Amino acid sequence: MVKTVRFHTTGGPEVLQLEDLPVGEPGPGEVRIRHHAVGCNFADTYFRSGTYPVQPPCGIGVEGAGEVLAVGEGVTNVRVGDRVSYNGGPLGAYAEQRVMPAAPLFRLPDNVSYETAAASTMRGLSATYWLLRADPRLRPGDTIMLHAAAGGVGLLAVQLAKLIGLRVIGTVSTEEKAAKARAMGCDEIICYRREDVAARVRELTGGEGVQTVFDSVGKDTFEGSLKSLRRRGVLVGCGTASGPFPPLDAFQLMLQGSVYFIRPAFADFYADPAERAELAQFWFDHLSAGRIKVEIGQRYTLDQAAQGHADLESGKTIGSSVFVL
Repeated sequence: MVKTVRFHTTGGPEVLQLEDLPVGEPGPGEVRIRHHAVGCNFADTYFRSGTYPVQPPCGIGVEGAGEVLAVGEGVTNVRVGDRVSYNGGPLGAYAEQRVMPAAPLFRLPDNVSYETAAASTMRGLSATYWLLRADPRLRPGDTIMLHAAAGGVGLLAVQLAKLIGLRVIGTVSTEEKAAKARAMGCDEIICYRREDVAARVRELTGGEGVQTVFDSVGKDTFEGSLKSLRRRGVLVGCGTASGPFPPLDAFQLMLQGSVYFIRPAFADFYADPAERAELAQFWFDHLSAGRIKVEIGQRYTLDQAAQGHADLESGKTIGSSVFVL
């Protein structure tokens, strides 16, 4: 029996329960993993609340890091004893051990800790495909705007953006978060609670606007994001912390300067094996070499799952959140 967080009905953080459950053995194409650390991500709250459709009772969590304890028939990408991390697959990462498909697993470099991996596999690989794939026109020297620049993904995206030669305007909600974003490389900071974001962007870009906006907030920032784009710029809708993006008005996109909108999904950028390997190597090489610093702002145990979700939804977290097992 292993400790596992599950929920039997959708709702607020209080629906999360810690239970003792059997773990079983891996079938064909599966592995059994002992987790050492698990990611606590905003996307998890969407499953728990029912924003993303689920069929309770079920586990929760899609990101973890640990050791492979057993492999099923046909598994060739990992072996028993391998240090691995993952993002994706069935819900159920909030557990001491689990059986899961082997396909989502990444082998960890020896010098990347389990906590670092659990805090950054989803976030780092997400920031990687945002910056390298979501806007094919993006080039070194371009200016981007990154909402929630002091969040778990934001702090990693800032660092990656600087590594590939971009000028970064970050938005934050507090001075504490502003200091953190600046420390990670943000060239300019906009405090969106007291500044007109689009107007400030125009000031910072000589009236032109930015090439790309990475908007992980959604409903509350959508209009300002559109107005911050330069002609034929790209709005990358990469999260909905404040609620879903509103319905698109194609005429509005034209009037704004023939701008583009994309709402990318992780799975669609990691589906092709060759592209998956290329993007993963880019991320893990930078991480292993120490060119990326992973900021873990919050650590919890599994019995604190409800608190972890409440903290995420309150907007008070900085950097990544993990469960330590």
